[in-house]
Amino acid sequence: MSAPIRIGILFGGPSAEHEVSCASALGVARALAGGGYRVVAIGVTRTGGYRLVPDAVLADLVAGTAAERAIDDRLTVTGPAVELRPGPCPGTAVVTAADAPGAVHAELDVVFPVLHGPFGEDGVVQGLLEALGVPYVGCGILASAVGMDKVAMKRALRAEGVPITPHVSFDAETYRAAEDPEKLVLGLRRPLFVKPARMGSSIGISRVTDGDDLATAVEEALRHDNLVVVEQGVTGRELECGVLGGSRPEASTVGEVRVTGGWFDYQQKYFGDADPMVVPAPLPDEVTERIRELSLRAFAAIGGWGLARVDFLYAEATRDLYVNELNTMPGFTAHSMYPKVWAAAGVGYREILDRLVGLAFTRHAARPAGTVAGGAR
Repeated sequence: MSAPIRIGILFGGPSAEHEVSCASALGVARALAGGGYRVVAIGVTRTGGYRLVPDAVLADLVAGTAAERAIDDRLTVTGPAVELRPGPCPGTAVVTAADAPGAVHAELDVVFPVLHGPFGEDGVVQGLLEALGVPYVGCGILASAVGMDKVAMKRALRAEGVPITPHVSFDAETYRAAEDPEKLVLGLRRPLFVKPARMGSSIGISRVTDGDDLATAVEEALRHDNLVVVEQGVTGRELECGVLGGSRPEASTVGEVRVTGGWFDYQQKYFGDADPMVVPAPLPDEVTERIRELSLRAFAAIGGWGLARVDFLYAEATRDLYVNELNTMPGFTAHSMYPKVWAAAGVGYREILDRLVGLAFTRHAARPAGTVAGGAR
């Protein structure tokens, strides 16, 4: 009988999406535990430190009915400070005590960075894992960075002929120097959506209608990033499609987010009373197939690997589709859209995770000779 795969789940992080990441990580840990994997949970604190979730605490959380965000509280109280270092063999990493690098808590064969937002989904932690030489789940450095940066993402999509909404972007310095902020958005019709360029989970986003102050919305976006994107609103439906795979990715069933109050903001996304997700979305077959095809094209445009959720705006009156954004590490609770659209396609939560781990090993094995790091020095 082969030894279980030792998988490190990284979660938390210093971004505003810390709690969302904790919820996703617990869902992943619950699905993987006891199924051919030895799960090691490593929390990244809000200040960027690493803490190991003790086995007893993790087992209690996995087996119990604790709220998904409770893992954050348990981590803060009980987790010892640790570091990630190259393992004794190429393709492995070790979790060591922060104050005693020779004291190894666990060895890892693969890492699953269940991290949302800056420092986790933007290529930063992917760079760390590349340097360690350990296989990891999800998109690589470049695809993660492009997927997180809405300006770079839109450029990549436009270059490949993927339809996107009319928009402008500007940095904080340009905005401060402008005599009239309205001149920065000339040519765009309201409503407008003002967004930080490198943030997720609808954080820092404002909807600006005819009677609203654009400057207030821009200032809110600048609280989260020094680069701002302003998009022309689309009157239509919000649709989402999952992508899973490597060099030959597949697209899932299409889901729909039905919202109240005009758009799917942070409050509705995570604290709404009703489930806003409809899977599968009631659409004509040709529209569904067009969304699936555009999802694969968008994934290829950013150089994706492993997974992404592709979000669309559908102007039903004109049948125009626009790719709104790609999320390279979507929410992973059992209630999240990504698992739901794959379940409707016949791929269960556990199978998604198994395939993602397999894809991590496939990519790592295909790295060119001379680029594979790892192995204790």
